[in-house]
Amino acid sequence: MVTPARKRIKALKMISGLYAVTPDIEDAQLLCDMVRAAIEGGASVVQYRNKLADAKLQLAQASALLLICRQHKVPLIVNDNLALCQSLDADGVHLGGTDGDIAAARNLLGADKIIGASCYNRFDLAEQAKAQGASYVAFGACFSSSTKPNAPVASLDLFAQAKQLSLPTVAIGGITLENSHLVKQAGADAVAVINALFGSNNIEKTAVEFVQLLNS
Repeated sequence: MVTPARKRIKALKMISGLYAVTPDIEDAQLLCDMVRAAIEGGASVVQYRNKLADAKLQLAQASALLLICRQHKVPLIVNDNLALCQSLDADGVHLGGTDGDIAAARNLLGADKIIGASCYNRFDLAEQAKAQGASYVAFGACFSSSTKPNAPVASLDLFAQAKQLSLPTVAIGGITLENSHLVKQAGADAVAVINALFGSNNIEKTAVEFVQLLNS
């Protein structure tokens, strides 16, 4: 039996460093090549997120990415789609504020899966997420984000405050090579990056640079 304490320890080890979130790309092979480059550059977590894909494409892309992540022993988290996570036996799911009940997801997936929760700019949501069984909490947007331009701004002070929860924390929103050190210094365990990683000309090199900054 996996106890809550062991579950938190496992998540803490897995949710750290560079957390790569996939862009909205239709070409599955291109997406796989990009994710493989990010992992080879040091990304320690991958989240499959494609808001433009239909169910068939999501299944095809997530299935292909899961094979890559398994080969590299990197967890694959599915964004917002509990059913897809369950059908693939992916490593976990990330839920936003309107994407489903965390406690219900925990009951469905079991104790050993990773469940992340978007808490935006609110510490009370992080407290609720922990109580409901979340493995980690995410705050953001930390900076101006082109992915979600209207997202509420999250104070970096939230990461220090969240230490009392004993859960890994993820920073997201507008994170770049130039500002990633600020969220690391604030206490974030991982930084979630989309555009600054997958929009670069050399994804592997950019991933290496992120990891170096986060480890310095």
